[in-house]
Amino acid sequence: MKDMPQAQTQKQDLGPDRSLLLVDDDESFVRRLARAMEKRGFEVEVAESIAAGRAVATARPPAYAVIDLRLEDGNGLDVVEVLRERRPDSRIVVLTGYGAIATAVAAVKIGATDYLSKPADANDVTAALLASDDELPPPPENPMSADRVRWEHIQRVYELCDRNVSETARRLNMHRRTLQRILAKRSPR
Repeated sequence: MKDMPQAQTQKQDLGPDRSLLLVDDDESFVRRLARAMEKRGFEVEVAESIAAGRAVATARPPAYAVIDLRLEDGNGLDVVEVLRERRPDSRIVVLTGYGAIATAVAAVKIGATDYLSKPADANDVTAALLASDDELPPPPENPMSADRVRWEHIQRVYELCDRNVSETARRLNMHRRTLQRILAKRSPR
């Protein structure tokens, strides 16, 4: 019930062009985000690869975009560059599950409006998209804990090493048994 007035207010703030491109290869996440953004008045188009995102950005550059940084077929910053060339006034938010200051700086230099770590909810994304250039959006209500960020990073490296514990431990510069204990535990909140 509380979400409805906020969603209606935000519909009015979108302007005449409410087109939104979502580029993410996490199918369930992008579907949920698309539904939530449609409820907020956006006209959503989804791309699940860099190639599809670039095609949409070239053919129909949207007023707004939410782009995942790392997809299976490349880097989301490629879509940001195409979108900036085709529509300089678009508002772009880069999302990633593996935040780092270097990639945040790169995203903003290329033309992203903001940078959010996953899991970002629709309210965080909407606030970032609609924030004016001279004001920062409010901080997220439930940001990821430092333990969760560490766990996410370890899981990512583990997956990139094809779930090889020894190789993951070597790349993370930690003892193999320590890594095994971390991997055996549930994810922190």
